[in-house]
Order: sequence, then C-alpha cells, then structure tokens
Amino acid sequence: MNNFEFKRDKDLDEGAEEIYSKVVRAGRRTYFFDVKATRNDDYYITVTESRKKTEKDGRFSFEKHKIHLYKEDFCKFSEGFEEVVRFIREHKPECFRPDGSAISSYPSATDENETSDEQ
Repeated sequence: MNNFEFKRDKDLDEGAEEIYSKVVRAGRRTYFFDVKATRNDDYYITVTESRKKTEKDGRFSFEKHKIHLYKEDFCKFSEGFEEVVRFIREHKPECFRPDGSAISSYPSATDENETSDEQ
C-alpha cells in the first residue's frame, strides 16, 4: 500500500494572504487567477476553473479544478502556455479573429448583440 499525503485546497491556502485577483468569464466557465502570499511573503498563483453544472434534479452546482503555480515555475509555465497558444494560432488560424482574439465556442453578449442587429 502506498503512503500518499493528500492536501485539500483549503489546507494548501491556509494562512495565505490574497494579494490580487483576476476573474475571466468565458462562456460556461469562469477562471480565477489569484496571487497569494505565504507566511514567508513568497507569492504563488492559484488558477481555478469553475464550471456551472445542472444536476439531474435541475439544481445548479459548480465543478472546480485548481492548480497551484509556484514562483520557481512562473517563467516555464508562461513559456509553455505561450508556445501552445502560438501552435494553435499557426495550425488553426480559424480559431482567431483578425485582431488576434480567440473565437469562443459559446456566444458572448457581444456576439449575441451583433447577431440580433444583423437579423
């Protein structure tokens, strides 16, 4: 039997001070980018994806996935993220508008307004 120690999110963030937060709403998903400080005043980032789900009984719930990104990984993570987005831009240019912004799978309020104006 393996002895693994699992920590819950609240255990990892216990004692952490929230320094800055950015919320990105993207269709059915919301992303939270939170900068937090440890007791030793080291900064780290938590990225949380929150997705609204409809249960069988009609009630809503939220499914959340979270990653913790530590200062020693900021540059490598950023480089990797930029590389994969660049790959998609090159291999699937139809996923992007001429201004470089991504085309959403879900209509935004702006997209809906443009559609209703055209009709």
